[in-house]
Amino acid sequence: MTKLFFIRHGKTKWNLEGRYQGAHGDSPLLSESYQEIQQLCLFLKNYHFSSIYCSPILRAKTTAEKIAEELQQSIDVKCVANLREFNLGKMEGMKFTEVEKRYPQELDAFRHHAEKYNPSKIDGESFDELFERMTPTIKEIVELHKSKNENVLIVSHGAALCAEIRHLLGYSLKELRAKGGLANTSATILETSNGEHYKCLAWNKTDYLKRKMDASDIV
Repeated sequence: MTKLFFIRHGKTKWNLEGRYQGAHGDSPLLSESYQEIQQLCLFLKNYHFSSIYCSPILRAKTTAEKIAEELQQSIDVKCVANLREFNLGKMEGMKFTEVEKRYPQELDAFRHHAEKYNPSKIDGESFDELFERMTPTIKEIVELHKSKNENVLIVSHGAALCAEIRHLLGYSLKELRAKGGLANTSATILETSNGEHYKCLAWNKTDYLKRKMDASDIV
């Protein structure tokens, strides 16, 4: 069995401000996020990893590089464009409160009713477009590592990971947000033998972090 450890990047300034970053916006990790990545790695050190794949967006890339440094397992960090965050179009850079006023229908559907989400008004990416780029990439990663039953780290973003992981598990668009979102520096672990069927071993694991999660952590 191949185990995929999906890691959401550390918390950033825009996360704290309640601002959408998306595929083109970005902001630096908070200073305390580096400590939380260290706390994550105390958990990850229970496993040996063959590779780390990450989004090329700086907040995810920095998180992946810090994980590799902390684990000290001589792991290469490989940036993969298809692991980037949702393209949220005109919502990127805006605070959630601003988006709620300007694009209330799109925001509500994106957060709570994926089956109703139509991003054409905001020039964004649809859920199906996200799956079309991410799912083949995840399957390619599994194919590279399944012969040796290896553990693999995939460092990406909250909205993209939440949707893609639930999609891999076979959930419909209507059910995508059934268990809520993913926290910064969380770990979600899936197991697969063939890249077609997946079992969830842990969802949004954060018990290694030395603080309580708040609303600004979840997306």
